[in-house]
Formats: sequence, C-alpha cells, structure tokens
Amino acid sequence: MPIRAVLWDIDDTIFDYAGADRAGLERHLRAEGLAEAYASVDQALTRWKELTHFHWRRFEAGGVDFEAQRRDRVRDFLGVPAMSDARADEWFARYVTHYEAAWQLFPDAVPALDRLADGFRHGVLSNSSLRNQHRKLTVLGVRDRFEAVVCAAELGVAKPRAAAFHAACDALGLPPGQVAYVGDHPDIDAEGAVAAGLAGIWLDRGGVGGRPELTRITGLGELPALLRADTRFGAPSSFG
Repeated sequence: MPIRAVLWDIDDTIFDYAGADRAGLERHLRAEGLAEAYASVDQALTRWKELTHFHWRRFEAGGVDFEAQRRDRVRDFLGVPAMSDARADEWFARYVTHYEAAWQLFPDAVPALDRLADGFRHGVLSNSSLRNQHRKLTVLGVRDRFEAVVCAAELGVAKPRAAAFHAACDALGLPPGQVAYVGDHPDIDAEGAVAAGLAGIWLDRGGVGGRPELTRITGLGELPALLRADTRFGAPSSFG
C-alpha cells in the first residue's frame, strides 16, 4: 500500500527538546539559587533526565497519572519527598517558563513539511500530553500543519505499544499500512511503528547508526525523497 500520511514525533524530531531542556534547566537552577547544588549543568541535566525517564515509565505502566509523575520528578530532583502537590506544581511551572523561552524548531523541520505539504497528510503522535504539545506546536507556528495531534496522556497508552500508533492512525482515518512514522528513538518510535504495521523511520540526527534492520535518516531533508520513492523504502540501509 502506498504511504498516504506521515505521523510525527515532536520532541527531538521537529522540536529541539534537548537544547531547550538544557537551557531552561540551567536558567531555572540559577533563578532558584540551586546552581551550586550540582557540580555542573551537565550533572544536573543528567539527573533530571534520569528522573524523567524513571517517572515516565511509572506513568506508562499505569501506576501514576501524568501530573503525579511530574510532581514526583520534582520531589526527587530536589530531595524533598514531602513537598506538597501545590509547591511541586509551582516549582515545575517556574521551570517551564525558562524552558519555553528556549523553544525552537530544528532548521530542517519546516522545509521538510513544506516539501511534503502536497501529496501527504500529517499528524502527530507524542508521548506527552495534548495540552503541552498543542501549545508547543501553536507557539512554534506549525500547529496548522497537522490534522490530528494524539498524545499518550489522554490515550492512557504510550509508544511503543501498538495501541498508541493505531489510535493515531484512526485519528487520520487510515490503516497502519498507509502511514509512516518519523521519530528520533529507534526502539520507541521506529521499531514500535514497524511492529504496529506502520512504516517506521528512525531520525538519527547524531549519526549513531548500528540498527541495520531499521530505515534510518540523519536529517529531515532526506525524508521527502524517501517517502516519494514509494517502494516501502527498499533496503533498510538505503540512507546509511
């Protein structure tokens, strides 16, 4: 079946999440008087990422809701287990202010969307919340590029589970075989999409490689030619 639509991951795919997270956390630590609590920004960011991963896995497993995992992340990062929900929410909101100030799309995102505007429909599947991602896409000026924005917090199921990919396909009214998924994570995004019956594409911006079974690109500038080849991408190693 020909590819008729593209589902996109957002964070670290079209949006420079890692860059904004680093800049926002550094500014936040300084504003909160916490800059000396860690030996370096890199150390603080590593801890923040570890906690983000840990608590997100709890959410995926159904042990906590979206807001609870975020509050617990703040408590663990600060080492204040008894912090109230209200104080944790306030701390996170102040962080978000600094984080949002650093928001930007990757330079290749809009050109790729422009080149794919004719001939392909577009949607989003994100392991975040609709409130967060709708606002992000709106602020960045690309929300109107996507027919549907589907997020794990509202679905109650996250990538790489097939149900998440199928829900996004349903939102577009297309079978999985007619949809490609593009994301920066080889397992959660590309491999998960393939297992769910979609055409999975790994955006390997760092040139890590090492997954010959996956269709891989190193920049979004490669995506239009790949999709328009209309051969289910040929050999997985076509793009390195």
